Amino acid sequence: MTRSRITPRFELEDTPVARMEPEPLPVAEEPRGGMGSAGLLLAGATMLGLGLAVLSAGNFVIDEFARSPVLGWMSLAVAGGGFGLMGAGAWREINGLFALSEVDHIRAGLESGEPVRIAQAAVDWLKELPEGAALLPAVRAMNDADAVLALLRSRVVPGLQQRADALGRTAAMQVFAATAAVPSPALDALVVGWRGVRLVRQIAELHGLRPGMLGTMSLLRRTAMSAAGVAAADMAIDAAARAVLSNPLLQHLAGDVAGAGVAARRMVVLARAAAAACSPLPPGRA
Repeated sequence: MTRSRITPRFELEDTPVARMEPEPLPVAEEPRGGMGSAGLLLAGATMLGLGLAVLSAGNFVIDEFARSPVLGWMSLAVAGGGFGLMGAGAWREINGLFALSEVDHIRAGLESGEPVRIAQAAVDWLKELPEGAALLPAVRAMNDADAVLALLRSRVVPGLQQRADALGRTAAMQVFAATAAVPSPALDALVVGWRGVRLVRQIAELHGLRPGMLGTMSLLRRTAMSAAGVAAADMAIDAAARAVLSNPLLQHLAGDVAGAGVAARRMVVLARAAAAACSPLPPGRA
């Protein structure tokens, strides 16, 4: 008994097929809701404190002048120097906040799709980077938006990412050693928190930012929102964490302190999330 041979059948569809790889997750931006109640209370308390301090210092200086010109000039110099230092610190904080807002402005320009705005935003970003001066002539000579973005992704992003990963691995080693050596969980949390804040500031300085205390708090919020977008690179992060913990001594310590490896891996994740928050370049394929 012979069986009939079944020939294969192919069906062709004219509709486009979706890409197999997932699209890159966008970096979440900080919501613009204005100043909240806590901000208003803090601003009012700061204004009252500084205002009363200025009035009190002014009255004190006037009283000292009434007693003796020498005491008056000395008290004026002390008060002026103190308030001058406070003003310098406040100016640095304001500059740090303006620098973070400039990142949003540059990101909006790079995402605009307009060749002129993209080129200008790329020039503004390269001016903030130490190695960006070498690429300024090439960017200014381009009139293609895709070419500008491709140049940034191929010449700027890899170097920044490598240095950010190096900072993350260094922080992971330090956190692992400190967590393994410190017996108290409360001290572990302090060490991890302090090193995480320092790592975020290092990543910000790598991208040309100099955040102060308020700028660091805002950057920490941006980093927390950008952490979801970094989850797509979890396999690379896990490989980096394994490379950090490949030292035989660290493996021996990890047998007794399992939480140290988790804390170290979080530093690597934090480095990638901070780099995504500080970079104005929109996500995309190189």
